[in-house]
Amino acid sequence: MTKKTDAHQASFRDPSGYVFYDGKTLRRAIKPIYFPQYNKLKDSGFFKNLIANGLLIPHEETSDSSEAVPAGLPAGEGRQEIIITPEEIPFITNPYEWSFEQYKHAALHTLKIQKYALSKGFILKDASAYNVTFHKGKPIFIDTLSFDFYEEGTPWRAYKQFITHFLGPLVLAKYHGTEVFKMMQTHIDGIPVKLIASLLPTRTKLSSVLYPNIHLLAKMESKHNEDYKAETVIATLSKKAQENILESLFDYIKDLTLKETSEWGDYYNKTNYDEAAFEAKKTLIKEWIKPLAPQKLIDVGGNDGTFARTVIDSVPHIIVTDIDSNAVDHNYKQLQQNKETNMLPFVCDVLQPAPGIGFNNTERNSLIERLAEYAPDVTMALALIHHITLSGNVPFEKSAEFFASFSKNLIIEFPTREDSWAQSLLVRKREFINHFDFYNETEFEKGYLQYFTLEKKETVKGTKRLLYLLKNKNHAG
Repeated sequence: MTKKTDAHQASFRDPSGYVFYDGKTLRRAIKPIYFPQYNKLKDSGFFKNLIANGLLIPHEETSDSSEAVPAGLPAGEGRQEIIITPEEIPFITNPYEWSFEQYKHAALHTLKIQKYALSKGFILKDASAYNVTFHKGKPIFIDTLSFDFYEEGTPWRAYKQFITHFLGPLVLAKYHGTEVFKMMQTHIDGIPVKLIASLLPTRTKLSSVLYPNIHLLAKMESKHNEDYKAETVIATLSKKAQENILESLFDYIKDLTLKETSEWGDYYNKTNYDEAAFEAKKTLIKEWIKPLAPQKLIDVGGNDGTFARTVIDSVPHIIVTDIDSNAVDHNYKQLQQNKETNMLPFVCDVLQPAPGIGFNNTERNSLIERLAEYAPDVTMALALIHHITLSGNVPFEKSAEFFASFSKNLIIEFPTREDSWAQSLLVRKREFINHFDFYNETEFEKGYLQYFTLEKKETVKGTKRLLYLLKNKNHAG
């Protein structure tokens, strides 16, 4: 029997229902207050059309064992709650983990849904960026209860939320780079409009989109109270006028581009080993992974997914993370072009994994918690350990502990002290270079074998790098 205490920590804000785990299965309970909307959305084919067009996560209505429905009664009547079971999403990413193109597509996705809802007599009552995640290579809306009836003459009440969750962050990224997305960690309810406006160049006040949707909105916030500020902008607008606003926002966001470049965006064209060594590394990885037959794999620091793609046809679900947003963008574009539905790229700084955030730090799970729940069968960490150790000053046993917290099998590459990139990082240590005498093969193995057993070890042909296959001591079999 389901109890409300089983509700996910992110659910307490929604009076319409809550998400809970029934064993390992995620389900959503719908409360009676939302029955009229839910039944209309279902019976009108609204849900069916959104799902068919890849806009809303598919779900099935499943019976609630705690409440039987008498024969002949419509859905919802005689029942305390309606239970739906959404399609499983292997891994949830949050807005502060998206690349620019991912964030842009999530925004356009939200506008498409609102535009469709308005055309069918509904509205999207919640335009939080946290209601979108990435699944099967594309953005997907995951909050089935975010819809309400549209009343003629009333504003889109999620308008300001869209500005603070989507338009604002995207425009800030255009001018300041994608690091601004990390502001969503500390602004779970959206980046304040006044803050967005203050960080934008003065010339943006001349924009026919940015002036009314950001600068004017910020001005109104300064003059009026909290309740008045956002909805007033479109309070007296007709349905057609609201559609025009949606259209202008869509067209503006669609054309947004990012001009920042990075050291790592074109990583594999600047690598320090030749084509033969590159191919030898690919072959070795494929050979080691095949007998493990993983269902889930993560490549940490995987750049644009090049090495993960060597096994993309045999692994049902693959995550590729990188600190560089451009590399993640490149990967994201590739998977869309190739129609690769089993790969998920996102931005991650291993030295600062995303924390648990929100009320009580439990509304959005930390990266470590999500990775432990994901439980990849294979973790890859290629060309990463020298950055963690030499750039981040992280001892081997500490990075080993990190990987052991979620990895069953770990394929990790160790560039020896003779490797040119390791040399480059060591030189930067200047007077502290002797402190890093511990950076060697022996100490690496000593640190990692506290948590793992050594299964395989081989020099990557034509390089000064070692490849290890390690098995977590806490995972038998």
